Amino acid sequence: MTTKRAAAIVGIGQTDWRGDYEKTKKGEHPADSNGYGARAFKEALRDAGIKRDDIDGLIVGPTTAYERMGEILGLDVRWGGQADAVQAMMQAVMAIETGMAEVVALVYGNNQRSGGTQYGGPDASGAASFLSYVYHAPWGLTSQGALYAMMLRAYQHERGLTERQMGEVAVAQRGWSSMNPRAIMQEKITVDDYVNSRLVCEPLHLLDYCLINDGGVALIVAEASRAKKISSHPVFIEALGRSDLNKGATTLEPRLTNFYLPAQQQCAQQVFNAAGLGPQDMDVAQIYDSFSVHVPLALEGYGYCAVGDAGKFMVEQGIGPGGALPVNTSGGHLSDSYMQGWNHQIEAVRQLRGTADKRQVENCRYVHYSSDVAGKAMSIIYGR
Repeated sequence: MTTKRAAAIVGIGQTDWRGDYEKTKKGEHPADSNGYGARAFKEALRDAGIKRDDIDGLIVGPTTAYERMGEILGLDVRWGGQADAVQAMMQAVMAIETGMAEVVALVYGNNQRSGGTQYGGPDASGAASFLSYVYHAPWGLTSQGALYAMMLRAYQHERGLTERQMGEVAVAQRGWSSMNPRAIMQEKITVDDYVNSRLVCEPLHLLDYCLINDGGVALIVAEASRAKKISSHPVFIEALGRSDLNKGATTLEPRLTNFYLPAQQQCAQQVFNAAGLGPQDMDVAQIYDSFSVHVPLALEGYGYCAVGDAGKFMVEQGIGPGGALPVNTSGGHLSDSYMQGWNHQIEAVRQLRGTADKRQVENCRYVHYSSDVAGKAMSIIYGR
C-alpha cells in the first residue's frame, strides 16, 4: 500500500467537449488526439500556477504516443510512460514515492468521434489485441456492448435486478449532468424514458451506453509537501488498491460467473484499510461507466449495499441529486463525456475543492473512484 497522502493533485484541465461535440456532428475536425491533450494540459498548467519546466514526469493516455506528446507539450522529463486513467494516477504516485519524479503531468487526448473509431464490428479498434474479441468474433461478438449485454442478462437473472431498477443509473447521471454546463447531455430523463429507449443489444438500451466524443483531460500531480506550496487547495491521494481476476480473463468467465465481485471485495479491503476509512465515509463515488451496469456491480462489490441489493439501494436510497450516495456527479460517461475514466478524476477534484457549482455535494471530504474492467478492480480514494 502506498504511503497515505504522499502526493496530491494541484492542477486540472479539460477541453470544451460540449462545443467540440457539436462541431464533430457537423463533420468538423477541431483537433487530433495530441491537440486535445495539449489544450487540456495548457489549462491544467494555468490552474496549477506552475511553469512547464517544473514538471519532471509525464504519463499519457493509451490513445497517444508518449514521446510525441512530450515533444508537443515542450516537456523534457526524466521519467514517464503511457497508461489508462486509474493506472496513470497509480504510476504517478509510485514514481513520486520512489523519487523518480516530483511533479507529474497526466495527459489524455482522444479524437474517437471525428476519427471514426470503431468499437464493434469486423474493424473494431483493438480487435487484434483484445483476445476476447478474437475468440468470440466467429459468433459476431466483437463489441463491448455485446459483452456487457451478456453480463447484464446473467446478473439480472442471478440477483434479480429489474429493467426499471437498471434505469436508475441513466436517470441519476442525467440528473447530475443537467447541472453541469460542461456536459454534453443536459436534458433530464425519467425511468419511463429509459424503458422506452431503443434496445441496442438486449438487455442494453441506448441510454445504457456511454457517449462517443472527442476531448482531452490533464492533471498535474505533485509530491505532498511541494503540493502544499503550489496550491491552496491540493487534493490528496489517500490510498490506492488493485486486485485482478486473471483466471479466464481472456474469456467471459470473470464477467459471467461472479461479475467481478471477488476482485472488487479484495480491492475494497485494500483501499479502505489503507485509508483508514470505509464506504460509509465516502461522500461521492465516481464509478467507471462505459456501460451503466458497472454502477450496480461496484455498489455491491465495494460494500455500499449488500450483494443483490443494488437495485433496491438505487431506488430507495438514491445515487442522483439528493440521494444518499452521489454517484458520477458530472454525469459520468453516459451523459457528461466519454473520456475513458479521465473525466471522473477531474470531477473528484472539483467536488473536493468545492467548485462543482450547482451539483456540489455539501462538505465533500472523500471521493472514491472505482474502475472495473475485464476482471481488474482498481480504486483510488481522494481527500481534501
